[in-house]
Amino acid sequence: MANDIKALVFDMDGVLLDTESMSDKTWAMAAKDFNVTVTEEDLNKCRGSNKSDIIMILKGIYGNEFDAENFLCATGKYFHELEFSSGIPLMHYAKEILEYLKPKYHLALASSTSGPTVERQLRNAGLIDFFEKRITGDMVLHSKPDPEIYTMACSSINVAPANCLAIEDSPNGIRSASAAGMKVIMVPDRIKPTAELEKLCWKILPSLEDLRSVL
Repeated sequence: MANDIKALVFDMDGVLLDTESMSDKTWAMAAKDFNVTVTEEDLNKCRGSNKSDIIMILKGIYGNEFDAENFLCATGKYFHELEFSSGIPLMHYAKEILEYLKPKYHLALASSTSGPTVERQLRNAGLIDFFEKRITGDMVLHSKPDPEIYTMACSSINVAPANCLAIEDSPNGIRSASAAGMKVIMVPDRIKPTAELEKLCWKILPSLEDLRSVL
């Protein structure tokens, strides 16, 4: 089936950039400010979603009166402090695998993060020039698990979803790409594969380096 693949569409957070470990720290810091408890389950519900969807999730957890917007502002402030003081680490083998894939396939990005943030973080990481197109959370009405962002990413590079492979780490991202009609490879980060995710994935690989063995 790898012979059918003409393009790869990457998620960013937890796939290319190790933003998830930083986000977990900043959410814990904001939770302390807002006097709430954030569990691993709560964090996992929000991974791969855009701001509007996360606000709905937070209100579902803490109640409609919870100031979810200011909570997210606090996490963003703390994240920026960490980003600008120490930078965002690359995931293992991120740049090397993009260098390997770029001559062979169309490459695009589908990230629920906002466009300016994606551009800044990819540029600072030295990865921005690998991607022909970047579809970001502020370009879609509904974030992952809705298929809109992946459908748009495939359309932007003029490749049918059936010939595009998504590289994802989160359940919402995997559901999104699968619903768009794409083959999906999961490279787990914070969340381990479940029986549901195994059914949705073409392959589950330990690291980005292992993409070489199938592509």
